[in-house]
Amino acid sequence: MKLPIIKHLQKNNDSDKLQNTMDVLESFCEHRSVKENEMDVVGELITNIAGAIEMDKMVKDGMSERDAANTFAKRVLGSIDQ
Repeated sequence: MKLPIIKHLQKNNDSDKLQNTMDVLESFCEHRSVKENEMDVVGELITNIAGAIEMDKMVKDGMSERDAANTFAKRVLGSIDQ
């Protein structure tokens, strides 16, 4: 997860576009010829895209971009600690 990338994706793309991209990447990973190292890279991309989608929802609900980014980062870090 890279917060600057998540912010960039959120600012420069709409949620539908991000969701479609995530769907394609998930489909890519389902193919049997995809190697583990490729899955790691795609997994990182999916995480960043999912973060941008979540951040966009929070911003649309009235939260500032900074607070939305911090909230998402805390949620991810909190889930890792559990």
